[in-house]
Amino acid sequence: MTLERDSTMHKGTSGDPDRADESGRSSGAEVPIQDYAALGDGRSVVLVAPDGTVAWWCVPEMDSPPLFDSLLDPEAGGYFQITPEGATRVARHYRQDSNVLETVFASDTGRARLTESLNSSTAGRLPWCELARRIEVLSGTMTFRIRAVFGTRGDTASPWLQPTPNGCVFHVGPVLGLFRCSDNVTITEEADRTIAATVTLTAGERATVALLAGEDEPLGVPAMDEIDRRIDISDGAWRAWAESLRYAGPYRDAVRRSALALKLLLYSPSGAIAAAATTSLPERIGGPKNYDYRYAWIRDAGYAVNAFLRVGAMPEAKAAFSWLMNRLDRHGPQVLYTLCGDVGPEEQTLDLPGYRGSRPVRVGNGAALQHQHGIYGDIFETAALFVADGNILDQRSAMVLSGLADQSADRWRQKDAGIWELHEPQHYTMSKISAWQGLARAVELAEAGHLPSTCVPRWKRERDRIAAWVEAHCWSETRGAYTFYPGTERLDASIALAVRFGFDGRDRLSATLDAVRAELGHGPFLYRYSGAEREEGAFLACSFWVAEALAELGRQDEAEAAFAAVLGALPPGVGILSEMVDPVTGDGLGNTPQGLSHLALIHAACTLGGDRADPVRFRL
Repeated sequence: MTLERDSTMHKGTSGDPDRADESGRSSGAEVPIQDYAALGDGRSVVLVAPDGTVAWWCVPEMDSPPLFDSLLDPEAGGYFQITPEGATRVARHYRQDSNVLETVFASDTGRARLTESLNSSTAGRLPWCELARRIEVLSGTMTFRIRAVFGTRGDTASPWLQPTPNGCVFHVGPVLGLFRCSDNVTITEEADRTIAATVTLTAGERATVALLAGEDEPLGVPAMDEIDRRIDISDGAWRAWAESLRYAGPYRDAVRRSALALKLLLYSPSGAIAAAATTSLPERIGGPKNYDYRYAWIRDAGYAVNAFLRVGAMPEAKAAFSWLMNRLDRHGPQVLYTLCGDVGPEEQTLDLPGYRGSRPVRVGNGAALQHQHGIYGDIFETAALFVADGNILDQRSAMVLSGLADQSADRWRQKDAGIWELHEPQHYTMSKISAWQGLARAVELAEAGHLPSTCVPRWKRERDRIAAWVEAHCWSETRGAYTFYPGTERLDASIALAVRFGFDGRDRLSATLDAVRAELGHGPFLYRYSGAEREEGAFLACSFWVAEALAELGRQDEAEAAFAAVLGALPPGVGILSEMVDPVTGDGLGNTPQGLSHLALIHAACTLGGDRADPVRFRL
């Protein structure tokens, strides 16, 4: 996917002297969510706007406070901008099968390419953060203004510069770093919060600028030619990884781009998978549903492991699965954990204006205090797929899983918060099906010798009781569908997942899909549940889940049409998907890159291509 748009320079409106921009461009311009591209290094993620503004970068980890945060504070937040003088036309794309980004600026005086990477080395992730940005003029002559304004970590830190013989060091709380540039770049300002520079290049010339950063640790200072070379080294590493993926179906480009996006969310120090790289991007512009997704959910981690397995990314699947089992052993089945593996923090609000005025801005997540039955199904489905791919469970993991099966057998009768983490506990239909799924997989794993089999007879009985309870209480003859929960006629799009899980009653599931598409659909997109259209956009993963379920049920032509329609209606951009989309305006909504959107695309594409996820294929 390539984004092309005319970009007009705007005068800044802020009275903050830190926001004065010599290029005349306002770094607080409100860029549509879908227009951001993402860079990553296995530890942190950068969001870059089409105009060359880095508007979001948490350093050194994805869940650290941001070094640049104009995404949520466009008037007073931090940013790192490289801007050509004069009105420009912009076209950009990722390099083929890579997370290295290229942006071409064209003006009346020339054309230039900006190549950007959050660098790695031939040996893997660097022990510091290295954001490298290379400017090359392709024709004519162009002048670029470069400006880094450091954030204040929600007004908890005041940035300051420290001149040293080895460079001018910037400090923001515990974060320290260096602005580095090639010799042809002229530094025009070095203030406590701002570093500015300029460079004029003609055809065939290039310059490179970079930010190096770390937290409370000595900082290595590589030579500029090393930093520049690592852009291409990083590109080669991304391409080599993408080339190892085994998917060869008709949606190759979309699958690889989604796998690359999912890889950005894999936190390599622990193996955790972040749900998204941002916090507080709104599910409806101006609305209050703005949450922090920079944590690892059991649900998202399980689905991501499954997606990695389906495309042959075994090291990533193994790392994420091992992390998940370790967390379960240490802390029990929480809804979410921090990326380093602790119990998720409680939710707090920050006094920031938010994206396009959407408040509150949150850190932490209230779902950490919830219980969701879905975690049982997610854990056991992941374990089943892991061994189905020819891998081995260790004894400790087997014992942890057996204990979780016993918990599921006891807890399924209780109300929970459901897959959508709602505040009102209910007997959500999908939660019961997930508990059924967990026990069904536990039985299969135990009978194949992967788990202790002592409690298998009990697990079987509870599995069957759950199925009978769902049939007796969750089916509506009036709607001809499984409903959100007993006693309501509302619908829930997540029940499409029950098809992949192998839940009994394929005719009823097929009818439920028809009802869901009729009531919750808006063009090719779907809202999560009845009434959600009043609060939020359409949830991208739901459209992919339904397409996948149609294929699993043998409705292949409908599945392919639904999948193609979603791909065709996605907001224009470089292939990074957010959580939701406004089906009226076509704009992205919610946090980005959203792992659930990308992994749902992968699952649907694999199933449509003939790689069915039905449990009967497991080699247990």
